[in-house]
Amino acid sequence: MFALGRGGSGVEKVADRVLDRVFAHEMLREIYEQPEAIRRTLALYVVQGEEGVELNPEFFTPLAEWGNAHGEVLILASGSSRHSGLDGEILLEDQCGLAVDVEYASEYSLRGFNPNSKDLRNPSVIVLSQSGETSDTLAALREARQRGQKTLAITNVEESTMAREADVSMPLAAGREKAIPATKSFTSQLTVLALLALYESVGLNKIGAGALASRIRELEAVPGAIEAQLPRWETQMALLANKYRDAATFLYLGRGIHYAIAREGALKLKEASYIHAEGYPTGELKHGPNALVSESVPLVVLATVDLNQDGSVLRYEKTLQLLRDMKAQGAKVIALANTGDTEVAGLVSDCVFVDPAPEHLLPISEVVPLQLFAYFMAIEHGVNVDHPRNLAKAVVEKAH
Repeated sequence: MFALGRGGSGVEKVADRVLDRVFAHEMLREIYEQPEAIRRTLALYVVQGEEGVELNPEFFTPLAEWGNAHGEVLILASGSSRHSGLDGEILLEDQCGLAVDVEYASEYSLRGFNPNSKDLRNPSVIVLSQSGETSDTLAALREARQRGQKTLAITNVEESTMAREADVSMPLAAGREKAIPATKSFTSQLTVLALLALYESVGLNKIGAGALASRIRELEAVPGAIEAQLPRWETQMALLANKYRDAATFLYLGRGIHYAIAREGALKLKEASYIHAEGYPTGELKHGPNALVSESVPLVVLATVDLNQDGSVLRYEKTLQLLRDMKAQGAKVIALANTGDTEVAGLVSDCVFVDPAPEHLLPISEVVPLQLFAYFMAIEHGVNVDHPRNLAKAVVEKAH
């Protein structure tokens, strides 16, 4: 097993800027720790080279043996980690041209494998887990290794079982996460997946050194952007949680890479506040779920856009049309939109602004206000947000 990370007490230190504030709950503290967690994670994998910033060859060299000759990747994960895997699927497909599948680890580990049969597929495997001990994901990793597949573990614990047993390990530098709802580990996973996509893009000659440096600089700008927006998001999401506290169900909608964040936003709301929510691709609303939309079932729509990418603009225009239809229908809608987007703001009940960023990096920022919304909804309902009922930080017993 090759380890792509470094130990050290620096990972465990809480950023000085967060220490200045007394937080009522660990979840809120960890939401605020995200900029520093992302910076620490970037520091593991990005170095200053002779020609500018570059990916640290010391840590990325082992990945040369991980890739699949046919460009196939299988991502195995559960819960929030699976949602980061959905983000990674879009990154690796759109930026690198790889063929990526994302499966529930709990399903894959029970598919069964006949070692005497010819396996028609032999993808490279990524397992994602905050703890590195999740039983279903660990079983899936062992199943993949039994099949002879090359494995990469992305975990928040460098000495975890998954990190030790996988062929390659890319640890996060999020630091210990105490609250059960994942926040800083999730955005750190998105960061590592973005770096992995950059590495694969270079290896497949999709981008050159100049473009790589530019992409790294864009990624390095994300923590500061989140930091600048956090106070505004906190104030607004607290108000929205109070306004929507009596909603029975929420439907979260997102297109493309933002679908992963719709799923994650819905999961955060469920586990933190006990309010039912589901995440759907935006275009699927009218294929059934729209029957649920009512006074007590609002929508949360991700309507951000990268105006420099044609595909993003097309998805945005389709989302605008849906928002027009929902306004005519009388639906209650909370939208996430680019800062200053008056068109979206004029079509919805409430608009949360997110500063513009490249399409593939927007999810790292836009998930943060959704985390805050889940947190404040939990407070509105008197939930012990750090320790929701029936949940554990790491699911280490096999599910039945």
